[in-house]
Amino acid sequence: MKALAGAFLLAVAMVSAPAQAAIKDAKPNGFTVENSEWVPVSPQVAYAALVNDVGRWWPADHTWWGDASKLSISDKVGGCFCEINGAQQAWHMTVTFTDPGKLMRMTGGLGPLQGMGLDGALEWRFVEEKGGTRITLWYRAGGYTPDDMSTFAPVVDKVQGLQLGGLAAFLRKGADGARR
Repeated sequence: MKALAGAFLLAVAMVSAPAQAAIKDAKPNGFTVENSEWVPVSPQVAYAALVNDVGRWWPADHTWWGDASKLSISDKVGGCFCEINGAQQAWHMTVTFTDPGKLMRMTGGLGPLQGMGLDGALEWRFVEEKGGTRITLWYRAGGYTPDDMSTFAPVVDKVQGLQLGGLAAFLRKGADGARR
């Protein structure tokens, strides 16, 4: 597991984070990260893009099989944030709370954290702000690992920034390809 954790950290260490990113806390047994972006669309439009267009904005290099079009989010309690590539399948997270246009909460371990037996709560928060929406991606992860989880926080923060940045760029560009 230490080799996997080291490879994970090294693989994304050079990624830049978005303008509003923060490691809220980091301890040996867990961490909390938060990234935030403003987009020029309503909270309902932003939420709909999160759910309905995940395969169009999620970074393909942060999928198991390199194809974001294989991702889906079922917008209901117990729903799956899944990646289905024929017989290759991954249940990334479980939807545990949804208030469309305001909040979606999922639980689980993303990426390598899942294989390490770690778990977390991830929230996509949507708040109307200045004629658009402030989207905040918040993730708290923890659990047992022989590794110091505080060292994972900067990497997960950067990856979360990429994911939120993908949604924000998609929303700024618009589904029709026109720049907003």
